[in-house]
Amino acid sequence: MLLNCHTYYSFGYGTLSIKELLRAAWNLGYISFVLSDINNTSAVLDTLRMCDEKPMKPIPGIDFRNGVKQCYVGIAKNNVGFKELNEHLSEHLHEKKEFEKRPKNLEKFKNTFLVYPLNAFDGCTLEENEFIGVTPKELTLLPFNKFKHLTHKMVVLQTFSFLNEEQRFAHSLLRAIDQNTLYSKLTKEDQGSVNDIAPTKEVLYNTFSAYPEIIVNTEQILNSCSVKFKFGKLQNKNLKFYSGSLEEDISLLREEARKGLAYRYPIVTKEVEDRLEKELSIIISKEFTSYFLINWDITSYARSKGYFYVGRGSGANSMVAYLLRITDVDPIDLDLYFERFINESRSNAPDFDIDFSWNNRDEMTKYIFDRFGENKRVALLGTYATYQHDAVTRELGKVFGLPPAEIDRIQKITVVKETDDSITKEIIKYSQLIAGFPSHLSIHASGIIISEEPITAYTATNLPPKGYRTTQFSMLEAEDIGLFKFDILSQRGLGKIKDAVEIIKENRSVDIDIHDIKKFKHDEEIKKLLKVGKCIGCFYVESPAMRMLLTKLQADDYLRLVAASSIIRPGVSKSGMMNEYIHRYRKKELRDKAEKELPELYKLLQETYGVMVYQEDVIKIAHIFAGLTLAEADYLRRGMSWKFKQRNEFHVVKEKFFNNCIEKGHRIETIHMIWNQIESFANFAFSKGHSASYAVESYQALYLKAYYPIEYIVATLNNGGGFYRTELYIHEARMHGATIVPPDVNYSGVNSEVKDKTIFLGLGMIAQLEKEVIITILNERFEGGPFIDLYNFIKRTNISIEQVRILIRVGAFNFLPKNKKELLWEAHMLISPTKIKKPGKELFELEPQKYKLPTLTNTWQDDAFDEIELLGFALCHPFKLLKQPVKNTLTSSDLKNLKGQTVEIIGYLVNVKTTWTSNKEKMNFGTFLDIDGYWIDTVHFPPSARSHPFSGPGTYRIIGKVVEEFDFIYIDVSVQFRLPMINQDDDPALRILPDFKSNKRIEQRH
Repeated sequence: MLLNCHTYYSFGYGTLSIKELLRAAWNLGYISFVLSDINNTSAVLDTLRMCDEKPMKPIPGIDFRNGVKQCYVGIAKNNVGFKELNEHLSEHLHEKKEFEKRPKNLEKFKNTFLVYPLNAFDGCTLEENEFIGVTPKELTLLPFNKFKHLTHKMVVLQTFSFLNEEQRFAHSLLRAIDQNTLYSKLTKEDQGSVNDIAPTKEVLYNTFSAYPEIIVNTEQILNSCSVKFKFGKLQNKNLKFYSGSLEEDISLLREEARKGLAYRYPIVTKEVEDRLEKELSIIISKEFTSYFLINWDITSYARSKGYFYVGRGSGANSMVAYLLRITDVDPIDLDLYFERFINESRSNAPDFDIDFSWNNRDEMTKYIFDRFGENKRVALLGTYATYQHDAVTRELGKVFGLPPAEIDRIQKITVVKETDDSITKEIIKYSQLIAGFPSHLSIHASGIIISEEPITAYTATNLPPKGYRTTQFSMLEAEDIGLFKFDILSQRGLGKIKDAVEIIKENRSVDIDIHDIKKFKHDEEIKKLLKVGKCIGCFYVESPAMRMLLTKLQADDYLRLVAASSIIRPGVSKSGMMNEYIHRYRKKELRDKAEKELPELYKLLQETYGVMVYQEDVIKIAHIFAGLTLAEADYLRRGMSWKFKQRNEFHVVKEKFFNNCIEKGHRIETIHMIWNQIESFANFAFSKGHSASYAVESYQALYLKAYYPIEYIVATLNNGGGFYRTELYIHEARMHGATIVPPDVNYSGVNSEVKDKTIFLGLGMIAQLEKEVIITILNERFEGGPFIDLYNFIKRTNISIEQVRILIRVGAFNFLPKNKKELLWEAHMLISPTKIKKPGKELFELEPQKYKLPTLTNTWQDDAFDEIELLGFALCHPFKLLKQPVKNTLTSSDLKNLKGQTVEIIGYLVNVKTTWTSNKEKMNFGTFLDIDGYWIDTVHFPPSARSHPFSGPGTYRIIGKVVEEFDFIYIDVSVQFRLPMINQDDDPALRILPDFKSNKRIEQRH
């Protein structure tokens, strides 16, 4: 009898979770009901899955509305009807058109019931599948309604949006947030009513007892509808065949894999042959051939276009993927566990993650839609944005009309007191209720699905601004229904590598095979950089934490870098396994002790000294140590995700893990220790193949950095930098001997460029400089040659005085003999802000009128502050900006001889990482540059972090104890102060300026 039920996927309207709706409907006596969220189908698949083979029968539908005004409810008779509804909703969402009172194309609803609300019915002749919905409230006035004679076409239209009055009020608050209005100004028309709290089935039947025909009509609709899906991750609803048939796919896959053998393995050993046949047999038996071939097609297209990519994730465990060049990781070389990716018992689909350069990803997405998008079977995966507690508190504060200061106060309240006012109590209560509700649909970071059927067989689709269909369900529902996702991601690291190779070829005439990974693995210069963590700008290995880890490990080989990529992850490091790995790596006696204490575990994890480092380790331990099947072991690994932990299957597998271990005779203390390790990191650690993929990209970057550092830094600047601010990469280039020149109208392009060892910063780096101005400058320079002087520039480009001022101040006219102040005066005399002529050819060249100006002085302070404003940093030495010259000459290189001593040192702040102790106290890790431009690393434990906190960017006086841990030196800070900087109006005087590249101090007079 419930033909119109809403969950909280009726965004900004509904308040019921799926579980709450199912529980409430059952308790109220309803076995069958229509799930019809407003203009949305997000809840459908999960609801059907939860009720699969259960006595409840949910029926998919859609409540079609313009805003909150209901037009009609569509109810699917069967799966085809669900597709009809999805296509109808998708069409209106894509074209952003309103719903009519009655669909014009009724012939498209052959497998659908349509129910029109009585209060909007216009008396049209109804088709067999069309009905009029009557609410209980309207029933009393039905005898006086002009359509009372149409009871044979009427049904019960009881809306179910809220469980109780509390949820109804939460709904009203959601409506106010959605309308961006005060709760007091919310109208009845903008929200649902108390009548949308469903009564029991008995009460509803009694209400309509005088109209048995309406009850019969309603029951007939419910009884005649049935929408069923087969759930299970291997139901495989994806594009079945890449080339037309399974036989053709198998033949093509074998052929391309065989071609790859010659490229990847000059000598094909029996191990390689056996591994290939083993993988192929499993891929074919699981019918994953099309999935592999589609990924092969995507990566082949990328190579044909010269696009860099990295195939990573557990797919790197596959040799077939390596042979097809989907990945660049050799699983034989690394002894990668193929069963982590696919095994005969595995219940979920394979999953490739393919990273492209940030500026190629859109083209790759377009290719996939164009190549496979026939019959509308390609879509981006959706995801659900949710209301966060603090944001809801703030929004509710606005809804109640509170001032910002009062909202800030309420946000800090953790426990409600009796003395708190009623509004405060309401806000805290309902922010807790609403937090976690889905607020709107968003787009998954990378997922694309390619189904055999049109996507509308499973969901309606949205059309975001980029114009690609997007599902109204998430990857979790996609997996449940058997749709595999293709992960197409983007990252800037690949753009750096690609651009660096091109810059090196242009600047040095050197052609680099950047895919020669085997050569890089044995390169001595790369080993030197890794061992001491000199990896600035290099993908995944440049952060302070990674630099510290590499130094402690003295990692100078590929395997150690692969391990480092995983143990740096939060779960592994938090569990204590990162420190344990470092200790065992550095001390043989600890390895021996670990092997003696738990030989069975140590044998399984011999490569990592008995420490769990990779996700594969969980599978190994669960399968061999605990005796779970491979399917159960892999489910256990995946089940560590909080989403999967909510499902009963996970708890069954967990129980079996403990029972099996006890039966095998393992000590209960050992079982708990291993379980705690698994639980603490399994959802955060990488698969070994994934880490190996990252390490490949790191090695490519490290090779370029080792041999062509300036060109690589330029490529880094042009691809948005990396972990650090742009200023640090400029500093790194200087440390490698580069001269930095500010953007120049005669030399600079959009991006930064390097000629010999001089880097000309790009015009695109200038804040506030308009893109159209850059294009104008470059076009005019291309057509008319270099600019002769300011007058020539202004005349040829015709840009505004504001944009010319920016260019002058940043130093873009430094090639002229006049200083900036003189050029600014000249610009104002040449350009009238109120009247600008269009550029054009003149019969005679007219010289501008000349004026005699007083002597104008431009100081180095002017340059520094202009650069800070327009570039984000000054091009001069940062210590030069201090009010008092640096007298302390202690450097980071001196610290190794001062271990255990308290020192005072001056450092320029580069990065601060804030973290919290187990007692929830704040502490910091600091990264500074010393007077010579080298690293100072600091630790600020809670007492220091409280008494001497960081106070913004700049140069600090640091006092603390020098500590050394496995060759990594840092200062345990007790006191720090930020040193005062000069002001722009300070009188420049003789200053002692430290030179970044040596200990020599040089005098400079300004």
